[in-house]
Amino acid sequence: MSSLYERHRAVAPDWLALYYKNPIELTHGEGRHVWDADGNRYLDFFGGILTTMTAHALPEVTKAVAEQAGRIIHSSTLYLNRPMVELAERVAALSGIPDARVFFTTSGTEANDTALLLATAYRRSNQILAMRNSYHGRSFSTVGITGNRSWSPTGLSPLQTLYVHGGVRTRGPYAQYTDERFIDACVADLEDLLGHTRDVAALIAEPIQGVGGFTSPPDGLYAAFRRVLDRHGILWIADEVQTGWGRTGEHFWGWQAHGQAGPPDILTFAKGIGNGMSIGGVVARAEIMNCLDANSISTFGGSPVTMAAGLANLAYLLEHDLQGNARRVGGLLIERLRAAAAGIDAVREVRGRGLMIGLELTRPGTDRADPDAAAAVLEATRANGLLIGKGGGHDTSALRIAPPLSLTVAEAEEGAAILEQALRSLPSAGE
Repeated sequence: MSSLYERHRAVAPDWLALYYKNPIELTHGEGRHVWDADGNRYLDFFGGILTTMTAHALPEVTKAVAEQAGRIIHSSTLYLNRPMVELAERVAALSGIPDARVFFTTSGTEANDTALLLATAYRRSNQILAMRNSYHGRSFSTVGITGNRSWSPTGLSPLQTLYVHGGVRTRGPYAQYTDERFIDACVADLEDLLGHTRDVAALIAEPIQGVGGFTSPPDGLYAAFRRVLDRHGILWIADEVQTGWGRTGEHFWGWQAHGQAGPPDILTFAKGIGNGMSIGGVVARAEIMNCLDANSISTFGGSPVTMAAGLANLAYLLEHDLQGNARRVGGLLIERLRAAAAGIDAVREVRGRGLMIGLELTRPGTDRADPDAAAAVLEATRANGLLIGKGGGHDTSALRIAPPLSLTVAEAEEGAAILEQALRSLPSAGE
């Protein structure tokens, strides 16, 4: 056990999770690779939990950060802030929300917390609809709407939360249906649920569930939900913390796969926009964003340095069509992984889109989760120079693959080969 690990255990909470039996210290990165304190080089297929969106040590971003830090690091929102206004203008234009206003935070958790504040104040209701298997953050309010027991340490909440079917396509009571019948059944469930409630403030949903194992409904589900919600005046919050900025390849935002009934009322974002800098935020129609009747500021949200990073990172993403790269290279990677998983009993499903790919593992001959297999694959891929993530919800266990969006075809092939070797090394792989 390393001395740093011992020091970590002496001062950090027991519930602060670490990957690997012998946790590693990452010291530097470049492109799609990182190095640990022992000099080992890894191909990074997790990007600090979907956060290193473009590349490690991207020169355009590091230069923007250094130059801004040399001018002024901090001022708060009590003063005009040019980088914040410029990034807000670009995010508002990209959001698809008409007459949009943007508020910056320091994390996705805080962004979702703000969205809940806006929705409940606007609707004068503390009732929230959320999806089963969802994850929205670790604050008191966002834990209270998280539909994933593994990440919900308390049942106490300032909100009354009701959970809706639909976030997981291949499990649950509607799994055997066609996509059309699946959507119809989920809409019927929503209609029935609303018949038992008082006024509801909002539905919050991840277009693709992140921590839950990269699960998603058929395209169009949230559009069908939206038509029901609109009849009741209920807001739709799209949690784009993990799906935003083109990661899914086919769309810039995850909600666009469900956009037939229009954009969400509120959109939250974080992670990738900062490429590692602490940026989160909320986009909402002006009437919703401006509904608060008390003063508010943000000390650290929208700081000059993080905004400079976000501007440079977003410009690089758009100028180099990284969304298109996610579609092309991600499509190749998911097909390569499906081919690799064929015949391996431990792999129940390979799913996802773009560079947001999940492999669900189960115990051979059953539909039950196999967390030991997931841990074993994590260890085996690390030993062979690849970093991946894991997740899952109710009785599920999934590997999570989300490299920087600049991933090359050669790197995708390299990572897929390492992952295939790890999967075939499982005792349950079958030969």
